[in-house]
Amino acid sequence: MKGTTIKPLFTNVLIKPLEAEQKTASGIVLPDSAKEKPQMGMVMAVGPGTDKEKMIVKPKQKVVYKKWAGNEIKTDAREEWLLIEQKEIMAVVEA
Repeated sequence: MKGTTIKPLFTNVLIKPLEAEQKTASGIVLPDSAKEKPQMGMVMAVGPGTDKEKMIVKPKQKVVYKKWAGNEIKTDAREEWLLIEQKEIMAVVEA
């Protein structure tokens, strides 16, 4: 599905997870099996919302979401993104 565009429906949000830290504070490199599942990501696309629920998050915002939120989706570039409901987002990170 090359060149595919994913457009979330209703109150769904497409998120590109940000990589977790690869090393501990003392400099030990973590193997993949020991890494925490990311809980922070960049909003790539948002659905239109519904009559009862308006969209609060916007594309290009950094957000914190629930640890086991959403469904993983593989992109054309073989990256794993998440499609989650807006209510699973806990915070917007402001710089």
